[in-house]
Amino acid sequence: MASVTEDEVEQVRALVAAIPVGQVTTYGDLAAAVGLSSPRIVGWIMRTDSADLPWHRVISASGRPAAHLAGRQLERLLGEGVPVRDGKVVLRECRWDVPGR
Repeated sequence: MASVTEDEVEQVRALVAAIPVGQVTTYGDLAAAVGLSSPRIVGWIMRTDSADLPWHRVISASGRPAAHLAGRQLERLLGEGVPVRDGKVVLRECRWDVPGR
C-alpha cells in the first residue's frame, strides 16, 4: 500500500496499543482518527504489522470478526469481558472513543 506513510502506520499502531482491555474499536474509527481514506488501509496495516498489538480489539463496524479469526478473536474478547451476542460484538456497549475521531 504505497499511499500509507510510516507516520500513519505508527499512528494506527499507537492507537491500537491504547485500546483499553474490555473495549473495542472499528477499522473505520481508526482510519478516521488518523485521516486515512479507507478502513481497508487499517486492515492492511493490521494484517502486516500487528503481532505485538491487541489486534483482537479491532473489529468491523458490523461487530463481526473476520471469518478466519472469529474463534480466536471472540475467545480473547470474551475473556476480557467484551459483550458478544450471536457471534457479534455488541459495539454500543464497549466501543472505545478513539482520540482524534
